[in-house]
Amino acid sequence: MSTQFRDLAAQVATDGTIASDEILILRRACWADGKIDADEAEAILAVDGRVSVPNPEWTTFFVEAVHDFLLNGAEPFGEIDEAKADWLLARIDREALPASIAALELLAKLFERLTNVPSRLRSHGIATVERSVLADGIADPEARLLRRLLFAPASDRATGISRAEAELLFRLKQAGTAGGEWQRLFIQGVGNYLAPFTRYDPLSLDRAADLEDFMTRPDDGLGRFFGHLGQRGLLPGFSPAAAAGAVTGELDAFETALIDFLVEERR
Repeated sequence: MSTQFRDLAAQVATDGTIASDEILILRRACWADGKIDADEAEAILAVDGRVSVPNPEWTTFFVEAVHDFLLNGAEPFGEIDEAKADWLLARIDREALPASIAALELLAKLFERLTNVPSRLRSHGIATVERSVLADGIADPEARLLRRLLFAPASDRATGISRAEAELLFRLKQAGTAGGEWQRLFIQGVGNYLAPFTRYDPLSLDRAADLEDFMTRPDDGLGRFFGHLGQRGLLPGFSPAAAAGAVTGELDAFETALIDFLVEERR
């Protein structure tokens, strides 16, 4: 890394903001030799740690630069191994601080580009979004980012929703208002996981075990919802009367819309 780039990086965002002209200077300096090395990536990550006011231009530059380094600037090229995951997590884990939007956008791009990443990198991305949403609520931009993380090829269940991710969406359900991107994500995400349970096709062993588990713990989000599915005759193999004992509470607006979605999917 050139002394010029290190000095430039040290001078920007000292007040928590970064201006367009500063981003342009950094962009020109870091790619002056056509590549980004580890020291330059370190400096860029350090700048992000000082940026407290989100800036779309900064986010774009940050994602391009660190993504380029991770996949093209260090071996193994084109993938994220355990060592790279450790390196990145050591620099973006801000548990006691607000989540970096730029870092989350970087993870989303990596998950979309790759088919496999270390599981703790996935866990960090989801946990960071959950912590941020529970603290500040979820608006359309956060919902779109969460959608990218959940449906990416390198997510927990490639291009689909896993049980853990469906349970996450239930935990976050009340963090946003009905309607808009968040309700669509909740319905489509949880619906993606639940749809096989409501069809007449035989369940896989894993799904059958999930169903049995849900029906024995009706007090949590998904377990309670399964009781309502069974009561409405939407769980083949369970009579409405048998499922009635697992029903607790009333459906909220999100859950009612999810029932409608699943009914439509069966047709």
